Amino acid sequence: MQSHSKISAPEWTILKLLKWSTSYFQSHNIDSPRVTAEILLAHALKLKKIDLYLRYDQPLCSNELAVFKALIQRRLTKEPVAYIVGVKEFYSMDFAVTSDVLIPRPETEHLVEAAIALLPDNSGSDFNFEKKRILELGTGSGAIILSLASQRPEHIYFASDRSIKAIETAKRNARQHNLDSKIYFFICNWFVTLNDHIRPFDIIISNPPYIQTRTINRLQPEIYKYEPVMALDGGEDGLCCLRHIIDNAHDYLNPGGSLLLEIGYDQKSEVYKIIDSRGKYEQVVFIKDYSGNYRVVQMKKKRI
Repeated sequence: MQSHSKISAPEWTILKLLKWSTSYFQSHNIDSPRVTAEILLAHALKLKKIDLYLRYDQPLCSNELAVFKALIQRRLTKEPVAYIVGVKEFYSMDFAVTSDVLIPRPETEHLVEAAIALLPDNSGSDFNFEKKRILELGTGSGAIILSLASQRPEHIYFASDRSIKAIETAKRNARQHNLDSKIYFFICNWFVTLNDHIRPFDIIISNPPYIQTRTINRLQPEIYKYEPVMALDGGEDGLCCLRHIIDNAHDYLNPGGSLLLEIGYDQKSEVYKIIDSRGKYEQVVFIKDYSGNYRVVQMKKKRI
């Protein structure tokens, strides 16, 4: 009897998998399908993205294929890539992220840049240099305060969050970037645990929740299904947290100290009304993001 040779399964190389998974993501309406495929495959193989193309003809073993398949299935449920791989780049730094913290956004880099512009650089070792005190409210992953500390390490940094798990994530990121000795992290719901005798700050900075409660479930499923609601929900009008910070930050700032906040793309006029009605601030400036929307508001405490 004539024997029949066994037909082997097709060999899946890195390049073949990238092409297939890109097409598969496109057919399932996944954003940035090629980039998503590259990030997930590199993560599955424990490689850098560039290594995928240096080893494009490398075949994958069955275990590697199984790992990659599991990552694909997670993305199809709309789980954000950052949560799947556990890391997100922000301000040219990699930050560990979990579902306990908001994923850092590119528009928030404008908040960092505005703060850096207010912080003197002591790279020249000026003996008369005055260290500034900076407080971040609602630090989450620590991306904002760590970006500031990496660029202006001579100053004194504090960061708070009401979530213990968020603080743990921020501390982990601080250690990863060798900045843990530069920042004092503490648990606090805005200003609740701060007392009137604390030494005031030169800058208070925050990216608070500013989404209207009723619109959260209309956001992309990657956001409303996976990111922490308490980092998104700004109350009925989306201004609850912004209003609270503007009302209270004045008491913890030095005269002439600055308050910097990220705001919603359509909140400029309402935020300005809040600031103007309090009469506590001057030199109010709104800064646009990459899309041309006003995303950051910067103001100074009035001097007596």
